[in-house]
Amino acid sequence: MFRESPREGGWEPTREGVLRAAVKVAALVPATPLLPIEVGGVRIHAKCDNLQPIGAFKIRGAWHRLTDLSPAERAAGVVAVSSGNHAQGVAWAARKLGVAAAIVMPADAPRVKLEATRALGAEVVLYDRAGGEDRELIANALCDERGRTLVHAYADPWVIEGQGSMGIEIAAQLGREPSRIVVCCGGGGLAAGLALACPGAAIYPVEPDGWDDIALSLAAGEIVRVGPNPPRTACDAIQTPSTAPINFAVLKDRAEPGVTVSDAEVRAAQRFAFSKLHVVVEPGGAAALAAALAGKVPLDEHTVVTLTGGNTDADAFAQVLTSVD
Repeated sequence: MFRESPREGGWEPTREGVLRAAVKVAALVPATPLLPIEVGGVRIHAKCDNLQPIGAFKIRGAWHRLTDLSPAERAAGVVAVSSGNHAQGVAWAARKLGVAAAIVMPADAPRVKLEATRALGAEVVLYDRAGGEDRELIANALCDERGRTLVHAYADPWVIEGQGSMGIEIAAQLGREPSRIVVCCGGGGLAAGLALACPGAAIYPVEPDGWDDIALSLAAGEIVRVGPNPPRTACDAIQTPSTAPINFAVLKDRAEPGVTVSDAEVRAAQRFAFSKLHVVVEPGGAAALAAALAGKVPLDEHTVVTLTGGNTDADAFAQVLTSVD
């Protein structure tokens, strides 16, 4: 269930909006590194948005959205739904702007994400993901009860434009538009934003095995939800049951066929990033690199893979580093 917010000039995100968001983000935080790595004998680049102040790219869309709230909307506050990274992005932006924020989060979200969201001053409203509670219904009810604005993690034009600011940074750092961007993909907010930011680049969405609603939707030409009883995945950050019309409208004519990665392939990517780039990447943030390492996407010297988050529990990451798949 997706609630659309009023938007002057229409509901659709635009490249002009992406450029405006990029200016706002550049004034807020330094550009994250674009680091060269070698994969299969090819020199490509990794965009390290796991090094954002909140440890994930979600700060981009949250900042663009909240800074465009009207004075009345700021006074009323916002509601968001997230397993952790969007939660922290909204909470960080809300604290900086003096806006009240309530975040609907799964009770089984990684502890580090729950604690970080609360530490940023947001109210955390837990729901039972395993029990099938509908987080969208909970969030919409909170908006109705409190008169607040919903800041959706991906089905929001400002959020899509804000995430697209990553593509503007990439092109500036690379000195040209990338040939392709391999992107960790949940609901498609970042993938859609990158498609708008870099219109000449091929966009390769990467999802966890069994959570490939974007790939299924692209193949069918219409929105398709994940199947019943999808498998457990370590990639909580990109564990979404369905994309939204606003995201699919951008991706259906721009994205390449989606690919999926296994938890074992993701763990291999986490170890690779730690060994070669000396950075910590959470499972969902390593999916794009996992696809590149597994040979599931074509690569050339102008290929960029996204490292979208680094928020993982220390014990869980230690187990990844010492595991043998």
